[in-house]
Amino acid sequence: MTTNLLASELKLPCGALIKNRIGKSAMSENMGTKDYKSNSFLNTLYKRWANGGSGLLITGNIMIDHTALGEPNNVVFEKDSIDTNLKEWAKAGTQNNTHLWAQINHPGKQSPNFLSKEPVSPSAIGYGSPLNKMFNKPRALTEKEIYNIIESFAYAAKVSKDNGFTGVQIHGAHGYLVSQFLSPLHNQRTDQWGGTIENRMRFVSQIYKAIRKEVGNQFPVSIKLNSADFQKGGFTQEESMAVVQHLSEQGMDLIEISGGTYEAQAMTGRPKEIKESTRKREAYFLEYCEDVRKVVKTPLMLTGGFRSLKSMNDALNSGACDMIGLARSIALDPEFPNKLLKGDNNVESKVKPLSTGLKFLDNIIPLEIVWYTEQLKMMSKGENPKPNRSPLKSAVNTILEIGVQSMKKVRA
Repeated sequence: MTTNLLASELKLPCGALIKNRIGKSAMSENMGTKDYKSNSFLNTLYKRWANGGSGLLITGNIMIDHTALGEPNNVVFEKDSIDTNLKEWAKAGTQNNTHLWAQINHPGKQSPNFLSKEPVSPSAIGYGSPLNKMFNKPRALTEKEIYNIIESFAYAAKVSKDNGFTGVQIHGAHGYLVSQFLSPLHNQRTDQWGGTIENRMRFVSQIYKAIRKEVGNQFPVSIKLNSADFQKGGFTQEESMAVVQHLSEQGMDLIEISGGTYEAQAMTGRPKEIKESTRKREAYFLEYCEDVRKVVKTPLMLTGGFRSLKSMNDALNSGACDMIGLARSIALDPEFPNKLLKGDNNVESKVKPLSTGLKFLDNIIPLEIVWYTEQLKMMSKGENPKPNRSPLKSAVNTILEIGVQSMKKVRA
Protein backbone atom coordinates (compact mmCIF):
# COMPACT_ATOMS: atom_id res chain seq x y z
CA MET A 1 0.00 0.00 0.00
CA THR A 2 1.47 3.31 -1.08
CA THR A 3 -1.07 5.63 0.59
CA ASN A 4 -2.50 5.28 4.06
CA LEU A 5 -5.61 7.44 3.88
CA LEU A 6 -6.13 7.11 7.63
CA ALA A 7 -3.25 9.53 8.13
CA SER A 8 -4.79 12.31 6.02
CA GLU A 9 -6.40 15.40 7.55
CA LEU A 10 -10.13 16.13 7.45
CA LYS A 11 -11.52 19.67 7.26
CA LEU A 12 -15.07 20.02 8.57
CA PRO A 13 -17.68 22.41 7.13
CA CYS A 14 -17.26 24.69 10.18
CA GLY A 15 -13.55 25.05 9.35
CA ALA A 16 -12.17 22.82 12.11
CA LEU A 17 -9.32 20.49 11.12
CA ILE A 18 -9.04 16.90 12.38
CA LYS A 19 -5.48 15.60 12.08
CA ASN A 20 -6.40 12.14 10.78
CA ARG A 21 -9.37 9.95 9.82
CA ILE A 22 -9.62 7.87 13.02
CA GLY A 23 -12.39 8.67 15.47
CA LYS A 24 -12.94 7.01 18.82
CA SER A 25 -16.65 6.38 18.89
CA ALA A 26 -18.53 6.80 22.16
CA MET A 27 -18.39 4.11 24.83
CA SER A 28 -20.19 4.71 28.10
CA GLU A 29 -17.43 4.88 30.71
CA ASN A 30 -19.80 4.58 33.71
CA MET A 31 -17.29 6.52 35.83
CA GLY A 32 -19.18 9.62 36.99
CA THR A 33 -19.28 10.57 40.67
CA LYS A 34 -22.33 10.08 42.87
CA ASP A 35 -23.34 13.66 42.09
CA TYR A 36 -22.89 13.15 38.32
CA LYS A 37 -19.56 14.96 37.93
CA SER A 38 -16.42 14.04 36.00
CA ASN A 39 -13.21 13.11 37.83
CA SER A 40 -9.50 12.28 37.57
CA PHE A 41 -10.23 8.75 36.35
CA LEU A 42 -11.78 10.17 33.17
CA ASN A 43 -8.81 12.53 32.83
CA THR A 44 -6.37 9.61 32.97
CA LEU A 45 -8.38 7.52 30.50
CA TYR A 46 -8.71 10.29 27.92
CA LYS A 47 -5.10 11.36 28.23
CA ARG A 48 -4.18 7.77 27.35
CA TRP A 49 -6.45 7.80 24.33
CA ALA A 50 -5.33 11.26 23.21
CA ASN A 51 -1.77 10.01 23.03
CA GLY A 52 -2.90 6.82 21.29
CA GLY A 53 -3.18 8.55 17.92
CA SER A 54 -6.89 9.13 17.19
CA GLY A 55 -7.69 12.44 15.57
CA LEU A 56 -11.06 12.58 17.32
CA LEU A 57 -12.26 11.31 20.70
CA ILE A 58 -16.00 11.26 21.43
CA THR A 59 -16.99 10.82 25.07
CA GLY A 60 -19.52 8.30 26.31
CA ASN A 61 -23.07 9.30 27.27
CA ILE A 62 -23.15 12.70 28.95
CA MET A 63 -26.72 13.23 30.09
CA ILE A 64 -28.54 16.55 30.13
CA ASP A 65 -30.77 15.82 33.14
CA HIS A 66 -29.82 13.97 36.36
CA THR A 67 -33.40 12.71 36.68
CA ALA A 68 -33.10 10.94 33.32
CA LEU A 69 -30.06 8.67 33.30
CA GLY A 70 -29.04 5.85 31.01
CA GLU A 71 -26.74 4.33 33.65
CA PRO A 72 -26.16 4.95 37.37
CA ASN A 73 -22.78 6.65 36.94
CA ASN A 74 -23.43 9.02 34.03
CA VAL A 75 -21.82 12.44 33.95
CA VAL A 76 -24.49 15.16 33.63
CA PHE A 77 -24.21 18.67 32.16
CA GLU A 78 -27.15 20.72 33.46
CA LYS A 79 -28.01 24.12 34.92
CA ASP A 80 -27.22 24.85 38.58
CA SER A 81 -24.46 22.23 38.53
CA ILE A 82 -20.77 23.14 38.59
CA ASP A 83 -18.18 20.52 37.63
CA THR A 84 -14.76 21.85 38.63
CA ASN A 85 -12.95 19.01 36.84
CA LEU A 86 -14.35 19.62 33.35
CA LYS A 87 -11.50 21.82 32.16
CA GLU A 88 -8.99 19.19 33.29
CA TRP A 89 -10.91 16.45 31.43
CA ALA A 90 -10.94 18.59 28.29
CA LYS A 91 -7.24 19.42 28.70
CA ALA A 92 -6.37 15.71 29.01
CA GLY A 93 -8.46 14.69 26.00
CA THR A 94 -7.14 17.40 23.69
CA GLN A 95 -3.46 16.59 24.15
CA ASN A 96 -1.46 15.68 21.06
CA ASN A 97 -3.61 17.99 18.89
CA THR A 98 -6.62 15.73 19.42
CA HIS A 99 -10.25 16.78 19.14
CA LEU A 100 -12.44 15.92 22.14
CA TRP A 101 -16.20 16.08 21.60
CA ALA A 102 -18.84 15.65 24.28
CA GLN A 103 -21.61 13.24 23.33
CA ILE A 104 -24.79 14.69 24.83
CA ASN A 105 -27.86 12.55 25.34
CA HIS A 106 -31.26 12.00 26.92
CA PRO A 107 -32.35 8.36 27.37
CA GLY A 108 -36.09 8.89 27.10
CA LYS A 109 -37.75 5.64 28.13
CA GLN A 110 -34.44 3.79 27.81
CA SER A 111 -33.68 4.52 31.45
CA PRO A 112 -33.56 1.38 33.65
CA ASN A 113 -36.40 0.86 36.10
CA PHE A 114 -34.09 1.11 39.10
CA LEU A 115 -33.26 4.67 37.95
CA SER A 116 -36.60 5.88 36.57
CA LYS A 117 -39.98 4.97 38.04
CA GLU A 118 -41.76 6.84 35.25
CA PRO A 119 -39.49 7.65 32.31
CA VAL A 120 -40.59 9.91 29.46
CA SER A 121 -40.89 9.32 25.74
CA PRO A 122 -42.64 10.82 22.71
CA SER A 123 -45.58 8.47 23.39
CA ALA A 124 -46.72 6.36 26.34
CA ILE A 125 -45.61 3.11 24.72
CA GLY A 126 -43.66 0.57 26.75
CA TYR A 127 -41.23 -2.07 25.57
CA GLY A 128 -42.27 -5.62 24.84
CA SER A 129 -40.81 -8.68 26.55
CA PRO A 130 -38.11 -9.10 27.79
CA LEU A 131 -37.17 -5.39 27.88
CA ASN A 132 -40.32 -4.55 29.84
CA LYS A 133 -38.58 -6.19 32.81
CA MET A 134 -35.76 -3.69 32.53
CA PHE A 135 -37.59 -0.47 31.58
CA ASN A 136 -40.82 0.93 33.05
CA LYS A 137 -43.62 2.10 30.79
CA PRO A 138 -43.08 5.80 29.98
CA ARG A 139 -45.47 8.70 29.97
CA ALA A 140 -45.74 10.96 26.93
CA LEU A 141 -43.84 14.23 27.02
CA THR A 142 -45.81 17.45 27.04
CA GLU A 143 -44.92 20.04 24.43
CA LYS A 144 -43.49 22.31 27.13
CA GLU A 145 -41.23 19.47 28.29
CA ILE A 146 -40.07 18.89 24.71
CA TYR A 147 -38.97 22.51 24.42
CA ASN A 148 -37.26 22.31 27.83
CA ILE A 149 -35.28 19.26 26.69
CA ILE A 150 -34.23 21.06 23.51
CA GLU A 151 -32.95 23.94 25.65
CA SER A 152 -31.12 21.46 27.90
CA PHE A 153 -29.26 19.99 24.91
CA ALA A 154 -28.21 23.51 23.92
CA TYR A 155 -27.07 24.31 27.46
CA ALA A 156 -24.97 21.12 27.60
CA ALA A 157 -23.32 22.12 24.32
CA LYS A 158 -22.50 25.55 25.76
CA VAL A 159 -20.98 23.94 28.88
CA SER A 160 -18.87 21.74 26.60
CA LYS A 161 -17.51 24.67 24.62
CA ASP A 162 -16.95 26.86 27.68
CA ASN A 163 -14.86 24.15 29.36
CA GLY A 164 -12.53 23.34 26.48
CA PHE A 165 -14.20 20.49 24.59
CA THR A 166 -13.67 21.09 20.88
CA GLY A 167 -17.06 19.88 19.66
CA VAL A 168 -20.30 18.09 20.59
CA GLN A 169 -22.19 15.11 19.29
CA ILE A 170 -25.95 14.62 19.60
CA HIS A 171 -26.73 10.96 20.36
CA GLY A 172 -29.50 10.20 17.89
CA ALA A 173 -29.01 6.44 17.67
CA HIS A 174 -29.43 3.18 19.60
CA GLY A 175 -32.94 3.76 20.91
CA TYR A 176 -32.38 6.85 23.07
CA LEU A 177 -34.79 9.81 23.07
CA VAL A 178 -33.82 11.39 19.73
CA SER A 179 -34.02 7.93 18.17
CA GLN A 180 -37.42 7.38 19.82
CA PHE A 181 -38.78 10.55 18.23
CA LEU A 182 -37.58 9.38 14.80
CA SER A 183 -39.15 5.92 15.07
CA PRO A 184 -42.84 5.40 14.20
CA LEU A 185 -42.86 2.44 16.60
CA HIS A 186 -42.10 4.67 19.56
CA ASN A 187 -43.46 8.00 18.35
CA GLN A 188 -47.18 7.88 17.68
CA ARG A 189 -47.94 11.50 18.47
CA THR A 190 -50.56 13.36 16.45
CA ASP A 191 -49.15 16.87 16.95
CA GLN A 192 -46.26 18.62 15.16
CA TRP A 193 -43.74 16.19 16.70
CA GLY A 194 -45.23 12.98 15.26
CA GLY A 195 -46.72 11.37 12.17
CA THR A 196 -44.73 12.06 9.01
CA ILE A 197 -40.95 11.76 8.96
CA GLU A 198 -40.86 15.56 8.54
CA ASN A 199 -42.65 15.91 11.88
CA ARG A 200 -40.69 13.14 13.61
CA MET A 201 -37.37 14.76 12.66
CA ARG A 202 -38.52 18.14 13.99
CA PHE A 203 -37.17 17.32 17.48
CA VAL A 204 -33.60 16.64 16.35
CA SER A 205 -33.74 19.55 13.90
CA GLN A 206 -34.73 21.94 16.69
CA ILE A 207 -31.99 20.54 18.94
CA TYR A 208 -29.41 21.24 16.25
CA LYS A 209 -30.66 24.80 15.72
CA ALA A 210 -30.66 25.50 19.47
CA ILE A 211 -27.12 24.15 19.84
CA ARG A 212 -25.83 26.12 16.88
CA LYS A 213 -27.31 29.30 18.35
CA GLU A 214 -25.34 28.70 21.57
CA VAL A 215 -21.97 27.63 20.15
CA GLY A 216 -21.72 29.57 16.88
CA ASN A 217 -20.83 28.48 13.36
CA GLN A 218 -17.13 27.64 13.94
CA PHE A 219 -17.72 24.99 16.63
CA PRO A 220 -18.14 21.38 15.40
CA VAL A 221 -21.63 19.93 15.88
CA SER A 222 -22.14 16.26 15.04
CA ILE A 223 -24.79 13.58 15.35
CA LYS A 224 -24.73 9.82 15.76
CA LEU A 225 -27.61 8.42 13.74
CA ASN A 226 -29.06 5.01 13.03
CA SER A 227 -28.97 3.75 9.46
CA ALA A 228 -32.12 1.88 10.54
CA ASP A 229 -33.62 0.35 13.67
CA PHE A 230 -33.71 -3.15 12.11
CA GLN A 231 -37.27 -3.62 13.40
CA LYS A 232 -40.48 -4.22 11.51
CA GLY A 233 -42.43 -0.97 11.39
CA GLY A 234 -39.49 1.03 12.80
CA PHE A 235 -37.18 3.74 11.52
CA THR A 236 -36.25 2.73 7.96
CA GLN A 237 -33.18 3.37 5.85
CA GLU A 238 -35.22 5.60 3.55
CA GLU A 239 -36.33 7.71 6.51
CA SER A 240 -32.80 7.80 7.86
CA MET A 241 -31.53 9.13 4.56
CA ALA A 242 -34.19 11.84 4.62
CA VAL A 243 -33.00 12.89 8.09
CA VAL A 244 -29.36 12.85 7.00
CA GLN A 245 -30.18 15.01 4.01
CA HIS A 246 -32.09 17.51 6.15
CA LEU A 247 -29.37 17.78 8.80
CA SER A 248 -26.73 18.10 6.11
CA GLU A 249 -28.63 21.03 4.61
CA GLN A 250 -28.87 22.63 8.06
CA GLY A 251 -25.08 22.57 8.39
CA MET A 252 -24.18 19.50 10.47
CA ASP A 253 -20.39 19.09 10.54
CA LEU A 254 -20.09 15.30 10.87
CA ILE A 255 -22.64 12.50 10.76
CA GLU A 256 -21.68 9.22 12.42
CA ILE A 257 -23.51 6.22 11.02
CA SER A 258 -24.47 3.33 13.28
CA GLY A 259 -27.61 1.22 13.64
CA GLY A 260 -29.86 -0.82 15.87
CA THR A 261 -31.37 -0.50 19.34
CA TYR A 262 -31.55 -2.57 22.52
CA GLU A 263 -34.31 -4.50 20.74
CA ALA A 264 -32.17 -5.29 17.67
CA GLN A 265 -28.49 -4.86 18.47
CA ALA A 266 -27.01 -4.47 15.01
CA MET A 267 -24.31 -2.16 16.43
CA THR A 268 -22.68 -5.13 18.19
CA GLY A 269 -22.46 -7.16 14.98
CA ARG A 270 -24.79 -9.95 16.02
CA PRO A 271 -25.13 -12.47 13.15
CA LYS A 272 -28.92 -12.15 13.06
CA GLU A 273 -28.73 -8.51 11.98
CA ILE A 274 -25.61 -8.51 9.79
CA LYS A 275 -25.39 -10.08 6.31
CA GLU A 276 -22.40 -12.30 5.53
CA SER A 277 -21.45 -10.19 2.50
CA THR A 278 -21.27 -7.16 4.76
CA ARG A 279 -19.28 -9.02 7.39
CA LYS A 280 -16.56 -9.80 4.85
CA ARG A 281 -16.12 -6.07 4.26
CA GLU A 282 -16.03 -5.67 8.06
CA ALA A 283 -18.04 -2.44 8.27
CA TYR A 284 -21.60 -3.28 9.33
CA PHE A 285 -23.25 -0.24 7.68
CA LEU A 286 -20.99 0.38 4.69
CA GLU A 287 -23.66 -0.22 2.05
CA TYR A 288 -25.88 2.39 3.68
CA CYS A 289 -23.00 4.86 3.78
CA GLU A 290 -22.41 4.30 0.08
CA ASP A 291 -26.02 5.24 -0.63
CA VAL A 292 -25.92 8.29 1.65
CA ARG A 293 -22.76 9.57 0.01
CA LYS A 294 -24.71 9.91 -3.24
CA VAL A 295 -27.02 12.53 -1.71
CA VAL A 296 -24.92 14.46 0.84
CA LYS A 297 -21.47 16.03 1.00
CA THR A 298 -21.34 16.28 4.80
CA PRO A 299 -18.41 14.28 6.23
CA LEU A 300 -19.51 10.80 7.31
CA MET A 301 -17.97 8.71 10.09
CA LEU A 302 -18.71 5.00 9.80
CA THR A 303 -18.63 2.95 12.99
CA GLY A 304 -19.09 -0.75 13.59
CA GLY A 305 -17.09 -3.81 12.55
CA PHE A 306 -13.76 -2.41 11.36
CA ARG A 307 -10.86 -4.64 12.38
CA SER A 308 -8.06 -4.31 9.76
CA LEU A 309 -6.12 -1.49 8.12
CA LYS A 310 -7.02 -2.71 4.64
CA SER A 311 -10.78 -2.58 5.21
CA MET A 312 -10.50 0.91 6.70
CA ASN A 313 -8.51 2.24 3.77
CA ASP A 314 -10.84 0.50 1.32
CA ALA A 315 -13.84 2.24 2.89
CA LEU A 316 -12.11 5.64 2.77
CA ASN A 317 -10.79 5.11 -0.74
CA SER A 318 -14.28 4.23 -2.01
CA GLY A 319 -15.50 7.64 -0.85
CA ALA A 320 -18.31 6.06 1.15
CA CYS A 321 -17.06 7.60 4.39
CA ASP A 322 -14.60 10.23 5.56
CA MET A 323 -13.71 8.90 9.01
CA ILE A 324 -13.39 5.45 10.57
CA GLY A 325 -15.08 5.00 13.92
CA LEU A 326 -13.43 2.62 16.38
CA ALA A 327 -14.55 1.74 19.90
CA ARG A 328 -13.91 -1.71 21.36
CA SER A 329 -10.62 -2.01 19.46
CA ILE A 330 -9.28 1.07 21.28
CA ALA A 331 -10.65 -0.19 24.59
CA LEU A 332 -8.41 -3.25 24.22
CA ASP A 333 -5.41 -1.50 22.70
CA PRO A 334 -5.17 2.28 23.24
CA GLU A 335 -2.17 2.33 20.85
CA PHE A 336 -4.20 0.74 18.02
CA PRO A 337 -4.62 4.07 16.13
CA ASN A 338 -0.86 4.78 16.27
CA LYS A 339 -0.18 1.30 14.88
CA LEU A 340 -2.70 1.82 12.08
CA LEU A 341 -1.20 5.19 11.19
CA LYS A 342 2.19 3.53 10.63
CA GLY A 343 0.59 1.63 7.73
CA ASP A 344 1.33 -1.91 8.91
CA ASN A 345 -1.17 -4.22 7.20
CA ASN A 346 -0.45 -6.93 9.75
CA VAL A 347 -2.05 -4.87 12.54
CA GLU A 348 -5.49 -6.17 13.46
CA SER A 349 -7.99 -5.54 16.22
CA LYS A 350 -8.02 -7.74 19.32
CA VAL A 351 -11.82 -7.72 19.51
CA LYS A 352 -13.36 -11.19 19.68
CA PRO A 353 -16.69 -12.74 20.70
CA LEU A 354 -17.27 -12.92 24.45
CA SER A 355 -18.73 -15.81 26.40
CA THR A 356 -18.50 -17.07 29.96
CA GLY A 357 -18.86 -20.62 28.67
CA LEU A 358 -22.09 -20.88 30.66
CA LYS A 359 -25.22 -20.13 28.65
CA PHE A 360 -27.34 -19.12 31.62
CA LEU A 361 -24.73 -16.54 32.67
CA ASP A 362 -24.43 -15.21 29.12
CA ASN A 363 -28.20 -14.64 29.20
CA ILE A 364 -28.07 -12.73 32.50
CA ILE A 365 -24.85 -10.72 32.24
CA PRO A 366 -24.51 -8.02 29.53
CA LEU A 367 -20.90 -9.03 28.81
CA GLU A 368 -20.33 -6.50 26.01
CA ILE A 369 -20.97 -3.77 28.58
CA VAL A 370 -19.46 -5.28 31.73
CA TRP A 371 -16.26 -6.69 30.25
CA TYR A 372 -15.35 -3.62 28.17
CA THR A 373 -16.22 -1.25 31.02
CA GLU A 374 -13.67 -3.13 33.12
CA GLN A 375 -11.06 -2.49 30.44
CA LEU A 376 -11.80 1.24 30.53
CA LYS A 377 -11.59 1.30 34.31
CA MET A 378 -8.18 -0.39 34.21
CA MET A 379 -6.88 2.36 31.95
CA SER A 380 -8.50 5.04 34.13
CA LYS A 381 -6.28 3.81 36.97
CA GLY A 382 -3.15 4.00 34.86
CA GLU A 383 -3.10 0.26 34.14
CA ASN A 384 -3.04 -1.53 30.80
CA PRO A 385 -6.15 -3.26 29.44
CA LYS A 386 -6.24 -7.05 29.58
CA PRO A 387 -7.58 -8.48 26.30
CA ASN A 388 -7.29 -12.02 27.69
CA ARG A 389 -9.22 -11.26 30.87
CA SER A 390 -11.71 -14.03 31.60
CA PRO A 391 -15.32 -13.08 30.75
CA LEU A 392 -16.38 -15.56 33.44
CA LYS A 393 -14.36 -13.66 36.03
CA SER A 394 -15.97 -10.41 34.91
CA ALA A 395 -19.42 -11.97 35.21
CA VAL A 396 -18.73 -13.35 38.68
CA ASN A 397 -17.31 -10.03 39.86
CA THR A 398 -20.42 -8.27 38.61
CA ILE A 399 -22.72 -10.68 40.42
CA LEU A 400 -20.77 -10.27 43.65
CA GLU A 401 -20.86 -6.51 43.30
CA ILE A 402 -24.56 -5.91 42.73
CA GLY A 403 -26.25 -9.30 43.05
CA VAL A 404 -28.08 -11.61 40.68
CA GLN A 405 -31.44 -9.89 41.07
CA SER A 406 -30.01 -6.51 40.12
CA MET A 407 -28.29 -8.02 37.10
CA LYS A 408 -31.61 -9.42 35.90
CA LYS A 409 -32.88 -5.84 35.90
CA VAL A 410 -30.07 -4.58 33.68
CA ARG A 411 -29.89 -7.38 31.12
CA ALA A 412 -30.48 -6.12 27.59
